[in-house]
Amino acid sequence: MINKISPSVEAALADVPDGATVMIGGFGTAGLPNELIDALIAQGAKELTIVNNNAGNGDTGLAALLAARRVRKIICSFPRQADSHHFDALYRAGQIELELVPQGNLAERIRAAGAGIGGFFTPTGYGTQLAEGKETREIDGRMYVFESPIHADFALIRAERGDRWGNLTYRMTARNFGPVMAMAAKVTVATVHEIVELGSLDPEAVVTPGIFVQRVVKVDRVATSGGGFKQAA
Repeated sequence: MINKISPSVEAALADVPDGATVMIGGFGTAGLPNELIDALIAQGAKELTIVNNNAGNGDTGLAALLAARRVRKIICSFPRQADSHHFDALYRAGQIELELVPQGNLAERIRAAGAGIGGFFTPTGYGTQLAEGKETREIDGRMYVFESPIHADFALIRAERGDRWGNLTYRMTARNFGPVMAMAAKVTVATVHEIVELGSLDPEAVVTPGIFVQRVVKVDRVATSGGGFKQAA
């Protein structure tokens, strides 16, 4: 019987090795799998290459992973903002490597990996430092830059509902990079707030099919002092 449900976030990430490339879903804090990031910090893997849209917010989530000095390199599109002080300090001290990728290119490079595409040409970045050392080509009178796919060992994503086969649905903007990251990693670990019986998810509503997911972990929503729920989405 296929059952991809993991008993805990700790068990789901127990085999992440040093030096792994890890994709982490989220757009800012929307859809950020904080429970998985906390478990990765506790697990102890180091010298990681992280693929994410930005470089952490405040002192929690991805920022906490950076502060713990577990990241050797980050590949992202938006590394600097008002509360990215942990990345700023590490980068200025030469203690972390940055590969800056325009957001559309980042999404497409990840998607290309999942689709088995060897790369693509894009006009974005041509004539800038981002194109240095890359193949360029003129197509129909316009110059393009060749971008390679981004593969990962693990993808950590946040979904809304899932079943034991790994089929996933998302909540609003929490969807963001999750679907393409799930396709581009050898092992995809997804947190969900609800695990449902097989057949309960409308097939037309399933965004990430279970074939791209290896582990599913149920996590509770985080209660707020106001009696509601805190969910970044």
